Amino acid sequence: MTFQGSGPLSGGNVSAGGGGGGGGRIAMGGGLGLVVTVVALLFGVNPGDLMGGGTSSTQASSGTNAELQQHIDSCTVEMANTDDVCRIVATAISLNEVWSTEMDGYTEPAVRIFSGGIDTGCGAASSDMGPFYCPADQTAYFDPSFFAQLKQMGGSDGPLAQEYVVAHEFGHHVENLTGVLAKGQRMGNDGSRRIELQADCLAGVWANKADDGPDAMLAPLTDDQIATVIQSARAIGDDTIQGSNSNPEGWTHGSAVQRQRWFTIGYESGQPRRCDTFATNDL
Repeated sequence: MTFQGSGPLSGGNVSAGGGGGGGGRIAMGGGLGLVVTVVALLFGVNPGDLMGGGTSSTQASSGTNAELQQHIDSCTVEMANTDDVCRIVATAISLNEVWSTEMDGYTEPAVRIFSGGIDTGCGAASSDMGPFYCPADQTAYFDPSFFAQLKQMGGSDGPLAQEYVVAHEFGHHVENLTGVLAKGQRMGNDGSRRIELQADCLAGVWANKADDGPDAMLAPLTDDQIATVIQSARAIGDDTIQGSNSNPEGWTHGSAVQRQRWFTIGYESGQPRRCDTFATNDL
């Protein structure tokens, strides 16, 4: 169990599916989306262009979206401890509570839960992308099937590890609000790496704050739960995914050690200012 309390979940700005339009560059967390990001940055292509600008041929049907929306609307705190969809909803609510306190001028991102494919402000996307954040529509996108893929990649499917995935994408939203996201995207691979490591650190800040006080949504976190996050962060390091032929110059998300380090910095300090990955040469 990670969430405490009982009753229905409300808030979080979470819905099923979503619309497209506009353009923009995608900032993604780790996982399968890494492959597209690497290709895009190496060849100077906008990742949103690789996704396509039209309607996704794999987009879930309106019936499926309706069923998913009913699922979201029925979520309770108790379900958030056993159900992947409801866990995303509860985590979004917790993240908004933390960041509205930690950041002046914070505005909530939208959260879209989908299956198969979806249109976004950055283009059409499929579940193969993994979780991602689109700055053009200020929305974080999640297909819950990614959690099983994360476990197959050597990560954990434990509750807090899943919540870390959501918190990482919210970290990109915070970066978007501060202007860091745009700054990093002008810097090629090095900027991308600093963006991703900062999002890991911001996820750690959330984990530090989310179990504070008697009214906190999260029950006090244990070392074993934090270990599942570390396991997942290491599993989606560039060197872990790319294997023995990994080239550090092509890294876009950071190594296993770097991802673990920056999450830990955020978690142990609880201070967003400690997450300035652009102010150091020691990533």
